[in-house]
Amino acid sequence: MVAGILGRKLGMTQVFSADGTVTPATVIKAGPCVVVQRKTVERDGYDAVQLGLVESKPAAVNKPTAGHYKKANVPPTRLRREVPLVAGSDPPAEGEQVVASLFADGDRVDVIGVSRGKGFQGVMKRHGFGGGRATHGSMHHRAPGSIGASSYPSRVIKGMRGPGRMGGDQVTVRNLRVLQVDAEQHVMVVKGAVPGAPGGFVMVRKAIAVGPEPATGASEK
Repeated sequence: MVAGILGRKLGMTQVFSADGTVTPATVIKAGPCVVVQRKTVERDGYDAVQLGLVESKPAAVNKPTAGHYKKANVPPTRLRREVPLVAGSDPPAEGEQVVASLFADGDRVDVIGVSRGKGFQGVMKRHGFGGGRATHGSMHHRAPGSIGASSYPSRVIKGMRGPGRMGGDQVTVRNLRVLQVDAEQHVMVVKGAVPGAPGGFVMVRKAIAVGPEPATGASEK
């Protein structure tokens, strides 16, 4: 059995419990996926499977990639990712399907996605700098300030935080609780927020280290 599945983030919603408690949640279209390739210890040095996310329209691929899919007798997909196997379980064969029934209500999962890109940003938005005085005439409102000494070492130290591109990073949100799973519609609902914009690709895997649930409403990296 595989430890994860590929999908798309559909958006956020609210889930109401019997006592009226409102829980923010994210709806994910999880799968269906197909096993494109099987990785073995004897041949590759580790155990895993390569999954492809099946969508309504097959992807346009070149001849070498088409041959890769033809070996497993599955249609080409836009997204391929390697997913580890659950220790002690029977590995799926190439061409088999992986669906959302892999998870059940109450399971803990990690969700991996790419955060929203925010473009080129300054140090106050990108790193939370306090900025300079806001008074009239200071001319130092949102600038970073000094970035190094002039005499020694006469250079900017590596790792100095500055303005630049923000977002578009791979982010993992851990220990989210699965609220609902609809295997027929390939949909699952997890508590809290997950990285990325609606429509973005995500990977949902069984939680590596189950711990306390993250506080809901935390800002995305």
